[in-house]
Amino acid sequence: MMNLFAGKVLIVDLTTGQLSKEPLRMDWAREYWGSFGLATRYYWDAVTPDVDPLSAENALVIMPGVLTGTIVPMTGRTSMTSKSPLTGTIFNTNVGGAFGPELKFAGYDGIVIKGRSASPVFLKIVDDEVSLESAEALTGKGIFETEKSLEEAAGTPDAKCLVIGPAGEKQIPYAIVGSDAYRQMGRAGGGALFGSKNLKGIVCRGTGAVSVADMEAFQKKVTYYKETNLFDELNLGSNTDGTPILVDITNEVGVLPVRNFTQGSTPQAGKINSDAIKAVKQGDRGCATCPLACGKFTRIGDARVEGPEYEALALAGANCDVYDMETIIRYNSLCDDLGLDIMSCANTIALAMEITESGRGDLELKFGDVDFYKVVTEIALLSTERGRDLALGAKRLAEKYHSTDMSMEVKGLEIPAYDPRGNYGMGVAYATSERGACHLRAFTLFAEDPFNTSALVAEVQAMQDFSSIKWSMGFCEFWFTLDTAILADLLTVGLGEEITAEELDRAGERIWNLNRLFNVANGFTCKEDSLPEKVLKRKLENAGPAEGRVFSASDFEAAKQYYYGLRNWDENGIPSATKIAELGLEAFAS
Repeated sequence: MMNLFAGKVLIVDLTTGQLSKEPLRMDWAREYWGSFGLATRYYWDAVTPDVDPLSAENALVIMPGVLTGTIVPMTGRTSMTSKSPLTGTIFNTNVGGAFGPELKFAGYDGIVIKGRSASPVFLKIVDDEVSLESAEALTGKGIFETEKSLEEAAGTPDAKCLVIGPAGEKQIPYAIVGSDAYRQMGRAGGGALFGSKNLKGIVCRGTGAVSVADMEAFQKKVTYYKETNLFDELNLGSNTDGTPILVDITNEVGVLPVRNFTQGSTPQAGKINSDAIKAVKQGDRGCATCPLACGKFTRIGDARVEGPEYEALALAGANCDVYDMETIIRYNSLCDDLGLDIMSCANTIALAMEITESGRGDLELKFGDVDFYKVVTEIALLSTERGRDLALGAKRLAEKYHSTDMSMEVKGLEIPAYDPRGNYGMGVAYATSERGACHLRAFTLFAEDPFNTSALVAEVQAMQDFSSIKWSMGFCEFWFTLDTAILADLLTVGLGEEITAEELDRAGERIWNLNRLFNVANGFTCKEDSLPEKVLKRKLENAGPAEGRVFSASDFEAAKQYYYGLRNWDENGIPSATKIAELGLEAFAS
């Protein structure tokens, strides 16, 4: 074991059943660090960019962050990198909870999973003891029940899991991997990848620890940043209100999606906002090492969930023109247990509602239908023709019903609940994300001028690079005041050697460009850095300050080219030879 790193990576070949442990590649770790960055580097080494996502040849790389498992708050996240069955891009998805720390405590910096098992299995990790066990008895079981079964198999309720539900087994392209019951590796289809490998889940129990160079100095440094930075009013809002506070904010500025992104606000937002959540809240929950506890347990009758978060309130609520909290809670809970991404699923359902009401098809779903949540079971089990249609995702559903002008997706990934016609920075962020529409890589909602594209583009670039290194450390989104100077200081004390903010800034840019080069090698071009036709052409209605807005094709193209220029990419979105050399990525240039 070494400072901050466990020093080992677990290699799993599901085809042969072989399990092996390899030393961590420290030369890679010093360039990409952990989680998002290091997982991407390991993934490049495991596959070729043209790999079929659902084939045995594809790999999954699961990694916690460098600081995960330490006493640094907000560092409990774990990521998975692979190729998406929904978008065909490289993608990274991460989850909170406590699986990442548990994996580090067991002595591993990551897991590389290859091949395909002949029958359903789960991976059991208890410190040095690693095995593949039959999951035949768990076939068809939901995530909640599966987690309990795997905890029993590990011999302790303290074990932590990554598991799939029926949707993942059936390889629905927006199936998720669940953890700690209500937390998810949500976007771009990680659950389908587990299903394609006949991998029902992973259970891990570790009894070790993560070492640092000087624990006393490290503890003092952590306490200092917790008291002087983390406990800032901006960050503490995650505890008092959580993400539901965004309902009122997006409604006010006109970017709350209503009726499949045709409108930007609604007078009924008060029924699904933070106050509405507080009225039915039962308690709070935080991830490992998190003092903010942003998770809100809610209950109405027998309907209960941890959440709903903003995305569920907006996309399963306003975007479906449904303002019944019990319906949204039931929807959220079904998705969590059956294993579907709440964002992609709700976005696809809203599209089905618009298709039905437009007369282009009859999917028996209409805006305002408080029983719409029942279709989630049909989707997850592929039990009806309607369910099979919606399981396609928004892009393919729209193509089938000749409704691409209604579909809200980028590269096949359904867009989050911030309408880019009311904030052009969000549009640029969606278009340039490696995995398709994503609000986490860059979030410009609070920009001073939501239509100043040059300022917004620069903000997007900076946020993407910072997110890349922040996630590689294992940090949550909700430490909003974090910066690379703090990261470098923590690493310096933890490792016992000097790390600079400039070094981490460059690492973030390197990670972002490495992901871009994978997509380029896979055939993606500037044409895929696109926005939905609805955004480019259809005026946003009932949107307050964003009323009547579009992000026109000409304005969007100008913003995209400006973004490419700032990144030193050519007009086709390909990193220049100069930039590649500057970042030491020559080995990945085609």
